[in-house]
Order: sequence, then structure tokens, then C-alpha cells
Amino acid sequence: MSDLGAGFGYLMKGQRWVARHGRWFGFGLLPGLVTLVVYAGALIGLGYGADDLVGWATPFADDWSSPWQGLLRTGLTALVFVFGLFLAVITFTAVTLLVGQPFYESLSEEVDRSEGGEVPESGLPLWRELWISARDSVRILLRVALYGIILFACGFIPVVGQTVVPAIGFCVSGYFLAEELTAVALQRRGMVLKDRLVLLRGRRLLVLGFGVPLVLSFLIPFVAVFLMPGAVAGATLLARDLVDPDPDGRPGTADSGDAPASRAWSA
Repeated sequence: MSDLGAGFGYLMKGQRWVARHGRWFGFGLLPGLVTLVVYAGALIGLGYGADDLVGWATPFADDWSSPWQGLLRTGLTALVFVFGLFLAVITFTAVTLLVGQPFYESLSEEVDRSEGGEVPESGLPLWRELWISARDSVRILLRVALYGIILFACGFIPVVGQTVVPAIGFCVSGYFLAEELTAVALQRRGMVLKDRLVLLRGRRLLVLGFGVPLVLSFLIPFVAVFLMPGAVAGATLLARDLVDPDPDGRPGTADSGDAPASRAWSA
């Protein structure tokens, strides 16, 4: 099986795992539901307040005649809401993982326990885990934003900007989404962000096979909430095979000889 197919297989294994463990599926839904309610409230508030915000930001248009004032402010109001929606989409997973840190840690540990072998624990207090997760999420979002700016600029290239660029955008989003999800299990194994990125770069196709279908499914409203528990479970299974030896004693990262061993979290 190709790495792309294998990556998708981990996503399906995770969904099957939570389907067999209904209590953990319900447990893993809670952070996503809480985050969804908060985001929905914020977007509703933005929808009601965007026109006032635009009116406040464009006092120079107060004396414009119709229809120019309406066209300007209606267009800007739509852009403000679309930008808010875009921010909600790219930050939803990071915020859900942060809010649900204790939930997903427990879910990931249970997956490890059910699969046998060692069940790593970070040994850190909750506040420390939350700080590290938040810090790493900001670093990842900055990387995503940088790629987003570059891809946005490339979007103006005729033909390529409407075909190749969107495909690359989904790959970038899928790659970093997979990083955030596998971080739950890899952090418990003592791997810092730099090491995790090196590890995942060594198996890009595997990571893309896991992350890209998940990103595409997240485009459907509310699907992200219901897929998150299985996504965390699948990412844990993926992380196990990336860093743990298989039954023949070969490391799961055989394709990436430069992948570093796990080490303690940095300050």
C-alpha cells in the first residue's frame, strides 16, 4: 500500500476505534462542541456587528452618494465576515485541541493502552501542558499564515492560481493539521515541535494521506466536531507506528534516518 493510502487508512482506523468505544467517542466530542458553540456565537456577533464596524472604519464615505456608499460598505462587510469565517476555519482545530487538552490526552492514552505496549505519560502539570500546546499552536499557525500569504499571491497567476494553488493549499493545511493532531501523542513521548516536524517531513506522503482527506471533510459544516475524536485516535495510531518499533524491531521511521529520538520538552 502506498504511503498516501496508508495515511488514509490510519484516519479510518481511528474512526473505527471510537466507533467501537462509544464512551470515548462521546468523551472526545465535548471539546469540539464547546468550541463550536463559542465560534458560532462569535460569528453571529460578527454578522450583526460587521456593518457597524465597517461604518466606523470608513467615515470618509459618509457623504458619498448612492449607490457608491452602499457598494463599498456592503462589499467590505462581506469581506469582514468572510475573513472572520476563514480565521474560524484555520484556528478551529488548534483551539479545540487546546480546550480539550485533558480530554484528548486521556483519549490518546486509552488508544495506546488498548493497542498494548508502553503508555507514555508526560509527567507535567496541566498548566505546563496547556502552555506548551498553546505555544506550539501559535508557531504552527504562523507557519500556516506564511504559506497562506504566498499561496494567496500565487493565486493571481492565470490558470495555475485556479488549479495548482488550491491543491497545494489543501496539502499544506492537511500537513499541519496532521502535525497538530499527532502532537497529542508525540508530546507524551517527549518530542518537541522541531523534532516532530523533522519526523513528519520524513514521511510526507503518509502524513498527507492522513491530513488532506480530513481537511476536505472539515469543509462540511459540523463534520469537524464529530470526526475529531476519531482523528485524535487515528493520529495516535499513526504516531505509534512512526516512533515505535514494529514486531520485527524495525523503527516506524525507517524511511527517515535523520528523524531524531524523542527527548524531553524544552522550556
